[in-house]
Amino acid sequence: MKGHLEEMGIKTAMDLARADPWTLRKKFSVVIEKTARELAGTSCLALDDPDPPKQEICCSRMFGKRLEALPAIKEAVATYMMRASEKLRSQQSLCKKVRIGIRTGMFNSNEAQYANGIVVDLPYPTDDVRVLTRAATDAVERIFRPGYQYSKAEVMLLSLCQPSEFNEDLFAHSQAEDASKVMSVLDAVNGRWGRGTLRLASVPASPEWAMRRDLMSRSYTTRLDQLWQIHCR
Repeated sequence: MKGHLEEMGIKTAMDLARADPWTLRKKFSVVIEKTARELAGTSCLALDDPDPPKQEICCSRMFGKRLEALPAIKEAVATYMMRASEKLRSQQSLCKKVRIGIRTGMFNSNEAQYANGIVVDLPYPTDDVRVLTRAATDAVERIFRPGYQYSKAEVMLLSLCQPSEFNEDLFAHSQAEDASKVMSVLDAVNGRWGRGTLRLASVPASPEWAMRRDLMSRSYTTRLDQLWQIHCR
């Protein structure tokens, strides 16, 4: 292609910008034509519209081992809510309801099976992880039943809205401005220093119940500590 362009006297980007677009299209392709038009200042690539905010946000994980005690399950739910609330704030939404679900393994007929979920209305639309986590852990207490081996928990944020999409009741509670500032600081610190740098006290750093990642693919292109190593003998 370079030789053909040079035959037409096109040797630089300036030459290409000044060339006749229709001739370029006929002799080469629409890609070359659009490149020439872009160089000349005519936009040919339409910008994609941003994705609309999600109407529901879910965080669900299998436990690394079966859990029987309520405190461990509440830790898991608090951890999942931490992640879900990050997604909520990233799209600048507020949440009106949360659904919490827990279940045992459902494929082993020799094990006692149990699954339950509950939807909780929040006192006001919020993105405050503290309010969301309190509602979620209280909900777990209501649906937990002793004597089962639980394998999974699920957190769902429902009835999402943008701050401008609801009218505050004059006599109803609303999220305090200080809470929004705290959430901004939380996200800023974790964005700079890594997820989990700041977290609620109910969220453990290295839980024993965490999902197993033994067979997870290595991040060869994004983590220096996982690059291929070549040992010469």
